[in-house]
Order: sequence, then structure tokens, then C-alpha cells
Amino acid sequence: MRVKGLGVVYVSEEGEDSAGHGSAEKPFKNAAYAVYVAPDAKVMQKKDGQYEEISASGLKKAKKGAEGLAKKAEKARQQATAQAEKEAAKLAAAEAIQIEKPDLAAATKRIFEIDSESDERIVVKGWVQQLRVQKGLAFMVVRDGTGYLQVVLSGDLANCARTQTLTLESTVAVYGKIHSLPEGKHAPGNRELVADYYDVIGLAPGGQDAFTNKVQEGADPSLLMDQRHLTLRGETLSSVMKVRQAVLDGFRAVFKDLHLTEVTPPCMVQTQVEGGSTLFKFEYYGEDAYLTQSSQLYLETLLPSLGDVFCIQESFRAERSHTRRHLSEYTHLESELAFLSFDEFLTHIETVIVRAVEYVLEDPIAGPLVQKLNPGFEKPKLPFLRMTYEEALKWLNDHEITNEEGKPFEFGDDIAEAEERKMTDAINQPILLNKFPLTLKSFYMKKTPEDARVTESVDVLMPGVGEIVGGSMRIDDTDELLEGFKREGISPEPYYWYIDQRRYGTCPHGGYGLGVERLLAWLCNRYTVRDCSLYPRYTGRCKP
Repeated sequence: MRVKGLGVVYVSEEGEDSAGHGSAEKPFKNAAYAVYVAPDAKVMQKKDGQYEEISASGLKKAKKGAEGLAKKAEKARQQATAQAEKEAAKLAAAEAIQIEKPDLAAATKRIFEIDSESDERIVVKGWVQQLRVQKGLAFMVVRDGTGYLQVVLSGDLANCARTQTLTLESTVAVYGKIHSLPEGKHAPGNRELVADYYDVIGLAPGGQDAFTNKVQEGADPSLLMDQRHLTLRGETLSSVMKVRQAVLDGFRAVFKDLHLTEVTPPCMVQTQVEGGSTLFKFEYYGEDAYLTQSSQLYLETLLPSLGDVFCIQESFRAERSHTRRHLSEYTHLESELAFLSFDEFLTHIETVIVRAVEYVLEDPIAGPLVQKLNPGFEKPKLPFLRMTYEEALKWLNDHEITNEEGKPFEFGDDIAEAEERKMTDAINQPILLNKFPLTLKSFYMKKTPEDARVTESVDVLMPGVGEIVGGSMRIDDTDELLEGFKREGISPEPYYWYIDQRRYGTCPHGGYGLGVERLLAWLCNRYTVRDCSLYPRYTGRCKP
């Protein structure tokens, strides 16, 4: 950039050359650059906070530096011209190559279906994940959602314009035969497709709009979230989503074995479950309504007709939390169980988790992905460590971990996330943290028979994540439930249908909710639950 006719340019140590305008407000940094940009202008240099005309010796030095910059710019221009001419010649030669379209009759295969031993000619369709083009040889890795396949192009097929201008994330249909890899070579599945022809179905942009410019490694997380539709194409996030499916399949399989019925409660409600401060409120035909915090209350109503039940659906919490384990919308796996004791309830929770994890690790797709994402992961062993709230306070105090006020823990203190995680990570095994004070828990939680100060409640804590499950035995007595409403300042009138569960044939029962994203973060060794949600919703984020 050179500007003629500019009267005055300003230079300051705090300025910037390429980003500056040469004005007093946006000065250049170097006098040499100022002279190079505006050779006819007067140079004003900042000294002791004031601009003054550059000295004669300073100007002489700046002009010499400007000559060097001019020579450097000319050399760069010549090199760019030469490179452009070289690329144009290369492309012209590539365009001169004519690729004959062969017989396109071939068996269409998805990558997971490919038999490495077969000699049949196949066609694979997918997206170009990786691309390396050399003279006479090109390698691409194609992805179709079921796997990855290395493709080898050679001769004219590698040199033609189609290949020379191919871009990442283009969609292609590749024809050829599967070959085993040569000794010492590596590729997905230890095989490659030697192509005899391919078509470009959709060419992705190059240049400034290239995929690698849209999704850059190490970019600001908020920018990557804006491009979530593209980052999901990455190997890590797509692997987590495949493990996610196996996790849901695993829990459903375990619940089927245990004869639990899956149901779908409403997401629009007029009652709270976990405190009014975290409700998302909206107008529903002239009435106040909320997005559900939990399906627990509805699940309880189904015990008399369906027996033990569960659901897997979204819950919503308007909690303005920015921690790595919080989402405003998350997948909530919830279950309610009838006619059991608190000990049986705890055993059920740990058993379901272990059996579901076993299912994932045995899955031919998800199992290897877990080991790749979380090398050395081992399924948790039964039984989990059972620790009461009071035992946890003692552990924290013994290890000089203080409460949020910097003081030793006392009964009734809430164990904050950071302190809870320190303890869990130090113990380094799953913990059934149980019997929390009544004052810390919800209106529906049953008191322990031996101590009315605490509830038959439990949090399941996992190393690296903290709480992944919260649950309790539910109050099964009408009067005790009404006391709970009164204690929390909740009107019982909207809960008439919930109270009826105690009036029309009550029973001892308990239930729990598991955060799927938190379990995935533990299973796949992800730093934040945002990596475990398809399109995460959290404070300030509701796009794309």
C-alpha cells in the first residue's frame, strides 16, 4: 500500500504499521514504513507525549529503511507473480488431461459395509476429510458417517484439474477396488480404496471461505460454537455423539432387562421440582407455564399403572452458571421405582450405571471410540463407595478443604462444586454421597427414620466430573408432603394430582435423574459437558 499526495503522517511507538492509518489517532509504528507508504508526506514523530517533525537524521534513516521495504515488496510481488504463473501453467496442464468416464456400474457401499477380502468394484460416497496431492499421486480420506476410508488416486486421475482444485469437505463418489495396505503403512481400517474414477458431487469453497478458515484449531470457543454445524464434522465431536447413542441404547437395554417402561412426560408444566429460581417461564394461552426442570413428578404418577418407569428427554434450568458441567438444556434420564428400601435404591443406581457402561464398552463402534477418547478407561467396579454427607464433611475438614467462606465445614453447609470435585478426584472412584440435610434438599425428599435432620437422598459423584446423578426416596405420606410444601413456601393447590398419589394407595418409592452429558464427559474424558451436547444451550448461547 503506497499513498501519494498524503500531506502529513504520524509515527508513534504505540502505533501499528499494517493496521495503522498514519493519523494522529492511529499512527504508524516505524518512520521507515511511514516514508514507504507516503513518500511525499511530512513525518511527525511522537516524543515525550507530543508530535513533532522528524529530525533530518531520522528522516534520512527512515528513507533508507523505506528503500529496503520497497525492494522487499517488489521481490514479494515478483515471487507472487511467478507463483501465480506457475499455478496457472499447472492448472492449464491439469485441465488438458481428459479423464474417460468408465462403466459406472458398481456396488454402492457404505464404509462400514466394506469387505476387505472382496475383489468387487465398488462406489463409496462421502465427504473429503483429508487431502494430500502430489505429482502423479493423491491421497484422500473419505468420511460417510459410518467410518473413514483412505482413497488412492494415481496417474492422470491425480494430476487432472478435478483433483488439483478439490477442496476439503467436498462430497465425492469414488469408484475402485479395496486393497490391503502395503507393509509399514497405516490408514483407517488398514485398507485403502484404489480408485479408477471419481465424481465431485458438491465442491466445497476454497480460499477465504475454505473449511479450515471457518473451523480453526485453537480458535476462541465462542467462535467455534458459532460454527457448531461444521465442528460436528470433526472426528472428536462426532465420536462423542456416536458414544452418546450407545449410552442411551445401553440404558434402554438395561431398563428393558429390569422391566421398566419408557414414557414421555410433558415438557410444558405449571409446577416446579427443583426450585422456582431456575424455571424458564413463558405464557401459555394466557396462563403462566414453565419448561420442565424434571419429569419426576409425572413419573411418580405412573407407578400404580405401569410399575417402574423411566424417560429420556430434555430438562431445562435457568441457572446462570458458567461452569463446565452446566447446561440450560440437557438430556435427563430419569427413573422412578416402587416398593423398595433406600439400600435397594442405591444398589439399583450403581448396578444400572455399571451395566450400561458395560454395554457401551462391548459395542463394536462405541467401545473402541471410548478407548480412543479416554485411553485406559476401565469400567467402574461394584459396589461404589458409600459416603454420608457427614462423613464427607469430616473428610473435607481432615484434608483442610474449606467451605466457600474459607472456614471448616459444619453441618448444614452446602458442599460446593469445586470442593466436591477435589474430594471426588482425590478418592478417585465413584461415590454414592448420601443422606443430605433436609434444609439442602427439595420438598419431596423423605427423611431418614433414624435422623429427621437428613433425607434418604443421594448424589453419584464421578472423578473428573463430579455429580452425574441426583436422587432420593420420595415422601409417601400426605401430611409429611404437605409439611414439605409449607417449608419451601410452595402452594400445594397446583399439585393436587401429585398429592393424590399418597391418598389413593401410597407406597415406598424412590427415583433419580442422570445427566447424560455429564456421564458422557466422564466416559469420554471431555473437559466440559458442552462437548457432549449436539447444540449446547447455556447462559448467553441459543444458536445456531
